[in-house]
Amino acid sequence: MNAVKAYVGFLVTFLVVDAVWINAVVKPLYQRQVGHLLSDSPNMVAAVVFYLAYAAGVVILAIKPAQNKLHALALGGVLGLFAYGTFTVTNYALLDGWTITILLSDLAWGAFITGVSACVGYIAATR
Repeated sequence: MNAVKAYVGFLVTFLVVDAVWINAVVKPLYQRQVGHLLSDSPNMVAAVVFYLAYAAGVVILAIKPAQNKLHALALGGVLGLFAYGTFTVTNYALLDGWTITILLSDLAWGAFITGVSACVGYIAATR
């Protein structure tokens, strides 16, 4: 297993797919439902730190232990569900106006994008 290939495969997939999702779905949804909480511009340093650290975590916890690409998909999906769940369920518990729609979409998205990206990372690492 080549960890560098796994990391790059995961990160590139995650960044590209997440950028499309954020611009097409999340931005309009968040603007409609919790627009008063949004910053005028994203904190890019925080975003870069998240993406780089999350990719490392997924390689360590989902891709490296996976026995095949479907196992990587499953492990990544579970990890994404918990990681995104930590964020969105905490917000739902603490922020007035955080909606069940946002909560459910964040949970589904976290599981989907992390699972798919982990699968791609696994394939990249084993080629």
